[in-house]
Amino acid sequence: MLRTLTIRDFVIVDTIELEFSAGFSVFTGETGAGKSILIDALTLALGGRGDASVVREGAAKADITADFAVTPQAAAWLQANEYAADEGGALLRRVIDNAGRSKAYINGIAATAAQLRELGDLLVDIHGQHAHQSLLKADAQRLLLDHQALQSSADGGARATAADDGKAVAAAYKAWRALARQREEYETNAANVLYERERLEWQVGELDKLAVRPGEWTEISNEHSRLSHAASLLEGAQEALAVISEADDHPVLSQLSALNQKLGKLAGIDTELQAIVDLIEPARIQLQEAAYALNSYLDRVELDPDRLRQVDARLEAIHSTARKFRVMEEQLPEEHAALAAKLRQLADATDLDGLRQQEEKLKAAYLAVAQRLSATRAQAARQLGEAVTRAMQDLNMTGGRFEVALNACEPASHGLEQVEFLVAGHAGVAPRPLAKVASGGELARIALAISVITSNATTTPTLIFDEVDSGIGGGVAEVVGRLLRRLGQERQVLCVTHLPQVASQAGQHFQVAKSTLENGKTASRIDVLDAKARVEEVARMLGGLEITATTRKHARELLAS
Repeated sequence: MLRTLTIRDFVIVDTIELEFSAGFSVFTGETGAGKSILIDALTLALGGRGDASVVREGAAKADITADFAVTPQAAAWLQANEYAADEGGALLRRVIDNAGRSKAYINGIAATAAQLRELGDLLVDIHGQHAHQSLLKADAQRLLLDHQALQSSADGGARATAADDGKAVAAAYKAWRALARQREEYETNAANVLYERERLEWQVGELDKLAVRPGEWTEISNEHSRLSHAASLLEGAQEALAVISEADDHPVLSQLSALNQKLGKLAGIDTELQAIVDLIEPARIQLQEAAYALNSYLDRVELDPDRLRQVDARLEAIHSTARKFRVMEEQLPEEHAALAAKLRQLADATDLDGLRQQEEKLKAAYLAVAQRLSATRAQAARQLGEAVTRAMQDLNMTGGRFEVALNACEPASHGLEQVEFLVAGHAGVAPRPLAKVASGGELARIALAISVITSNATTTPTLIFDEVDSGIGGGVAEVVGRLLRRLGQERQVLCVTHLPQVASQAGQHFQVAKSTLENGKTASRIDVLDAKARVEEVARMLGGLEITATTRKHARELLAS
């Protein structure tokens, strides 16, 4: 669960440090006080998008840190990604400077925003205040059903299978359609494909005959340089060897040896000469090593006109071929491999019967995994429909019914059906598409019911509801509060609300308000309310600016109940 949240220089927040408890907590306050800013800040710490606009005016950077107690799944993720802390827990931090640059940390170690999101999905589930609007979109309905199918599976293995099926359907569809496009392209453009194949066959044949090895151009260039300058190399090496050790008239090595021997004897008379002897001796040794090396070099270097002609011909063949293919000489082996691979691919592509057989296999593989996903969806659709229908009865929609229709569609990356939410607002009418029959208030109530039901199925320890109760009031609001409080008995629930009936059900109550700083700027502050302050805040929510004894009495009754 979320233990602490620290926010510095974020939008209109100066500095706020909050401690949270388990159970159901609410945030209330005047419109514009900054209630949803807290959710935005936490979303940023969980890897959400952010830019320079989130930095408070005049500040250098916005800094948000969220401290969580972790579940076994989150602890395993931390361990696997080498972010585990000695004392346990997960400290997620996000810093954005006023130039828009972002930094992310997990337990003090640099991370990416994607890693924050991945870990955050295991820690927090956020239901935004516009969630009910997204329910009108077909894609959102399908994603919500798939999420429910994943979360409501009986065990971890089944959940993994449900998740894998969705990915497998998308991958299988992509492979199938790619091959189908290849086959269609060949059927409509067979002449051009054959021409391209013939051209590639000629090019690969040319390179096959030449058979340039990787690195051969460098090797043969060096050999050509050595052979073409063999006479000069021999003459120079022989001259150097003669000067060092083989000249008839006092070679350098002999002179140095004699000099060293003479100075060695003199050093016996005057020890100061020993230092000079010690300097000359290494030079004599180095010259001797040079003489050995020159002898060895002369044994290897020889004049070979026949080999030089062979190397000349090979260099010219490689050079002309490289010019023909418009690549550098050393790139010919790579070009050869690339053209050969393209030819193999094109050869496969021109085997129309083989293509069709392979396409049928890929289609069958897609249908198998898509049908398995369809069965999972059908079970989840039945469960979700029954659960939302039961919740609708408590939310003042007596006799109403909610169904999830799975309408067959052409094979697609998401499967073999399109998901459609149907609703009947009261008894005696047939369910119709949600977007066509639900009023604003009904839509909000259905969205809230779905949010609570899907949250109840997940193992995420912290649930956040950001004004999902908008469009609800009266006795329904009290039912909503009880639903959230009941949910808070099993996990941590944080709710931004404007309804006193909801706020009165919370175990912990935060009030968000604006204040003016000494520099004249506006900042948002948050206070944890005690019993007396809660009465005043609930009374304000009931009665507006003018709080009377009657509204206070009503507030006390709400809190007492």
